[in-house]
Order: sequence, then structure tokens, then C-alpha cells
Amino acid sequence: MAGLGTLKRVAGEIRRDVRAAQERDPAARGVGRLEVLAIWPGVHAILAHRVAHALVVAHVPLVPRLIAGFSRAVTGIEIHPAACIGSSFFIDHGMGVVIGETAKIGNDVTLYQGVTLGGTGFATGKRHPTVEDNVTIGSGAKLLGPITIGHGSKIGANTVVIHDVPPNSTVVGNPGHPVRIDGRRPEGPDADWVHLPDPVADAIKGLASRIGALERALAERGGENGAGDDAPDDTPPLRPARGPNPAGG
Repeated sequence: MAGLGTLKRVAGEIRRDVRAAQERDPAARGVGRLEVLAIWPGVHAILAHRVAHALVVAHVPLVPRLIAGFSRAVTGIEIHPAACIGSSFFIDHGMGVVIGETAKIGNDVTLYQGVTLGGTGFATGKRHPTVEDNVTIGSGAKLLGPITIGHGSKIGANTVVIHDVPPNSTVVGNPGHPVRIDGRRPEGPDADWVHLPDPVADAIKGLASRIGALERALAERGGENGAGDDAPDDTPPLRPARGPNPAGG
């Protein structure tokens, strides 16, 4: 009975994973479930993981690692069989995704290619991230250590996260900077990567504005002292580079 119950649970999880792919991947709109199940590498990887994880829970030796290794060779997605992953999980494209042994992922989570849920150091025990429900993690993002990514958060592409992220936040940069969002955004994945806030760019813009104000103040003061616009300008003029393109063409 326990084995039959496990099979039913795994089958239900796989159905929800296929449905998640159809809902979150524009390329899968209008595509049948069998075609998604047969072609989508992210679905293949999570399907293999569901089976391998069930065997880990049943204390079956060796076989779960063999399944995980075969899945990695076929899909380019590495998921440790002991990692805990919730329902409606979707990996888009997926090449280069790595999910470590003690990682815990909630429901309705979306990962893009190149994401790493990795550990830090050589200590045993909990050493990989915990990702709560309704989190979206952009391409190339690295989440390192036993941190927690709060419910409804969004991790920008190529962001490196090494600290806990509050719920309903957006994190960008290296190291990642959380940007709180006013109010609770709608549930579900958010793939709008164009309008992510950039705290580093905002800081540079503020510095540039301050420098401009100081330059204007110095110019006005120089005019009062009689220097005016006749003061020499030591700034070398910018000239376009001439000659052949070193990259060719």
C-alpha cells in the first residue's frame, strides 16, 4: 500500500509539473501534455528527480544517484536526489542548473537556465538555500549557502545572493541587493526582467548629479572672482578612435 501511495503521489506531482510548463513557457502554449513530457528537458529532469527522491525516501541505495547522473548527462540539469522540491516546479531551458543536496524548494517556483542553488564551505548539514513558494529566479543567478528566499520574491539574472531575502522582494546585483516592493505583487511567476530596479545604477546616477551641481557651483564662484569662462580647461577633449578595428571588420 505504501508503494502504491508513493506512485500515486509521484504521478500527481509530475502532472502538476507538466501543467506548470504549459502555463509558464510561451513555447508550450497549445502543446499537448504528451509532447511536453516527451520533449521539454526541464520536465525530464524534474520527472527523473521525482522518482530518484522517492527512492531516497524509501532508503534505496545507489539507484537514486544513478538516475540523477543519467538525467544530468541527458538534460544538462543536475539535481541531487535528496533535494526537496515542491509541486508545480518549472525549469525553463535548464542547461547548467545545479540544485544541491540540502536545498528545499517550495511550490510554484520557476528557475531559468544556469541557476545554482549551491553550498559554501565543506561542512555537513544544511548548507544549501531554502526557496519558498512563488519565487522566480533569473538566468545565471547563484544562491549560495543556507539562506532563505522569501515567499513571492524575484531574483534577477546573474545575481549572486549570499544573505536571506525578505518576502515579496526583488534582488539584483553582485552581491545581491534586495529592493523591497510596496504591497504584495500578484501570485505566480513574474518574467518581466526588463524593469528590474538597479541600485548600483541609481547610486551612480546620484553621484553624477551631485558632481554636476558642484561643477555649476564652482563655475558661478569663478565668475564672481573674475575668472569666468576665460579660465583654462584642463580636461582633454574626447576624440573618436581612428584606425582599423582590432576585432576585425
